[in-house]
Amino acid sequence: MTKADLVEQISNNTGLTKKDTAEAVDEFLNAIKFALRDGKHIEIRGFGTFKVKERKARTARNPRTGEPVPLPSRMVPVFKVSKELKTRVNEKRGDSHTT
Repeated sequence: MTKADLVEQISNNTGLTKKDTAEAVDEFLNAIKFALRDGKHIEIRGFGTFKVKERKARTARNPRTGEPVPLPSRMVPVFKVSKELKTRVNEKRGDSHTT
């Protein structure tokens, strides 16, 4: 599903115009981006949690030459799925086991 598909589905379900829905979706995504950039943690109950973690510096290898390449530490966004969303995803499969 693309962002355009998401906008269309929300527009159809709410009666809002596609333009208004697209603006709302864009603002929602921007709010998440800016919060993560500022190191904030976003929790959407029943859906999951967005946060930023530090990935430690390490040495990788260039696959072509085999030479070691130092990679600096960096911040990476992560998403942790809620138990409710895991359960909902597995409902269609008939699988009640969640990990």
